[in-house]
Amino acid sequence: MPFYDEISTYDPQRLEDEILAKTSSEVERALATPHLRLEEFKALLSPAAANYLEPMAQRAHRLTVQRFGKTILMYAPLYLSNECSNGCRYCGFNAGNKMARRTLTLDEIATEARVLHERGFRHLLLVTGEAPKLADNKYLCAAVERLRPLFSSMSIEVYPMDRTGYAQVVTSGVDGLTLYQETYDPALYAEMHPFGKKRDYNFRLAAPEAAAAAGIRRIGIGALLGLGKFRNEGFFTGLHALYLARHYWRTHLAVSFPRMRPADGGFQPLHPVPDRDFVQLICALRLLLPDVGLVMSTRESATLRDHLLPLGITQMSAGSCTSPGGYAEHDDSGQQFVIDDDRNHREVAAMIARQGYEPVWKDWDPAFHLSD
Repeated sequence: MPFYDEISTYDPQRLEDEILAKTSSEVERALATPHLRLEEFKALLSPAAANYLEPMAQRAHRLTVQRFGKTILMYAPLYLSNECSNGCRYCGFNAGNKMARRTLTLDEIATEARVLHERGFRHLLLVTGEAPKLADNKYLCAAVERLRPLFSSMSIEVYPMDRTGYAQVVTSGVDGLTLYQETYDPALYAEMHPFGKKRDYNFRLAAPEAAAAAGIRRIGIGALLGLGKFRNEGFFTGLHALYLARHYWRTHLAVSFPRMRPADGGFQPLHPVPDRDFVQLICALRLLLPDVGLVMSTRESATLRDHLLPLGITQMSAGSCTSPGGYAEHDDSGQQFVIDDDRNHREVAAMIARQGYEPVWKDWDPAFHLSD
């Protein structure tokens, strides 16, 4: 049964009502439960749980250290193209926005990559807009093959593919995928995506399953916080992760928390997520998913990232640029969104070390992969 069939059994309004109705006693029972079920997860997402952030944070910290140790995996995004044919209302790459458009050549990609390699990064996230005619699988595979000698792990955050498409990029050297559903609410999804291939909710929802079946080793999911109501989006993100863990147990899963940032077009969040709600969501997901990586990008401020690190975060970006050519040319025109934490990689690594954690620049090598 695909995940679409499972998520379709939930009525969003009924789910919201159930979460809002949870009581303090149910939150306390959830905190005393060794292995959370979905009902306990609802309690930890509820308004009643807002009074229990400290015990939630303490338990999240203990679970994370138990499962991951005191390590933070470092990665960097590398934007290959900001060309896009979609009309996502909230995104700086929206095809209707007047901005400088660019798709890097292979030589330009290599120049950008060398900057990140010299900074110590060995985990790279390749990002494009969704314009497959300009940056298609052939282009992606050529870029990955060009960069493979420099990086031990390369992930992609691009347009969704079917199993055949993902198998092609796996062959070139891709071992990770990041793909946000943006919102798990089908009606809101349709409203936010008025045109373009991204309008196909079901195809996007099925893509992580196709990637796992094709052999992608790491898969990261999430919802764009600020579009839908965070309690429902958090629940469906957790449900999605549990589904993938159950059906694709060989795959390493991660959950990201992309909170909306200023971008070209001036779109304002429909349901802003304040810091306290953000913390509650991170802790609740850690307690539901003790073995899943939690990712915190430079969308968030330096102060908040510093404080969130011990609450369950296992992966961080640093010194990020969200425009093609931004690392080598120091040009932020044509960026997808404005980052908040603008510290460089050395400053972020030093912060991690001060908190008693180890910044890890490499935790995987293709030589570890054993073919069937």
